[in-house]
Amino acid sequence: MVGAGQLARMTHQAGIGLGLTLRVLAESPDDGAALVTPGVELGAPDDLGALMRFAKGCDVVTFDHEHVPAEHLRALEAAGVEVRPGSAAQLFAQDKLAQRRRLFELGLPVPAFAPVTSVADIERFGAEHGWPVALKAIRGGYDGRGVWMLDAPPDVLPSVPVYVEERVLLMHELAVQVARRPSGEMRAWPVVETVQEDGICVEVVAPAPRISPALSTEAARIGTRLAEQLDVTGLLAVELFEAPGGLVVNELAMRPHNSGHWSIDGAVTDQFEQHLRAVLDWPLGDPAPVVPVTVMANLLGGAHTELATTLPAALAAVPEARVHLYGKAPRPGRKLGHVTVLGDDVVEVRDRARLAVSILRGDD
Repeated sequence: MVGAGQLARMTHQAGIGLGLTLRVLAESPDDGAALVTPGVELGAPDDLGALMRFAKGCDVVTFDHEHVPAEHLRALEAAGVEVRPGSAAQLFAQDKLAQRRRLFELGLPVPAFAPVTSVADIERFGAEHGWPVALKAIRGGYDGRGVWMLDAPPDVLPSVPVYVEERVLLMHELAVQVARRPSGEMRAWPVVETVQEDGICVEVVAPAPRISPALSTEAARIGTRLAEQLDVTGLLAVELFEAPGGLVVNELAMRPHNSGHWSIDGAVTDQFEQHLRAVLDWPLGDPAPVVPVTVMANLLGGAHTELATTLPAALAAVPEARVHLYGKAPRPGRKLGHVTVLGDDVVEVRDRARLAVSILRGDD
């Protein structure tokens, strides 16, 4: 796995039970996965030499982020490396404008959008489609970064390539995950509801409690169609908006995803094991939930987060909570881990998950 953050760390944990050794290409020996797996090689994801050396010891190369340049992915493939997902698929996770264009070609629901080379382009788009608009970085950007909500044309463009799209009037934010093998077998988890604050996902409820069965079916259809049409191998996460007119596709990721962390404790087969099965072309597992309600709450560092003290207190207060820490030093706003609580009642389970996170953060 290229990248050694928390996604690789949890993929390593899933691999242990299957007797697999996950090797990681880490930028630092302090990266979350580098702290727990013995197979660590140091190198940058944009260093072709490091990628080639790393790939020589791997049966399959997969990823916990989208930061490997497309030309490096193609070079790996040309050298005979099994790259999963492949470069042709990953283009649509790396380049958001290419993603928008491809989804539009497939007739899938996306906001109106346009490329931007000048402030005048934004002004024309806003005049045609209405204000406010969303200006988005074509590459990079995550957890709220690389997105600018505009009520009027800006004085200058950002320093990175951008495109503009309609700002969607949304009712709920949703996500669906699909796993796909090279042989074509696919399995989808239930649609989940995600809760964002300041552009960062803070909570996931599985299954999504506030959408109709018809919309749930439609979301799964969108996910499986995209996995097939884009030839994704491994995991595909599709972030969706529920708008008054129906579902709208927001973004894609071709790797394990924050919206699927609930599955570690709440599904028969979790996203990390399923990703390994998929990229190895092994039979896929059952993605069904094991309880009626699972809530995953992200642990973001607070002003008084001292886990040596707060972790025992949280476990005492919410003994049913499953705590997953990422091996990161606490600092305000940093993703330090997540908490999962399972049960039968959405309100009760959500309250218990939030309580555990509040105690872990050291909130007053």
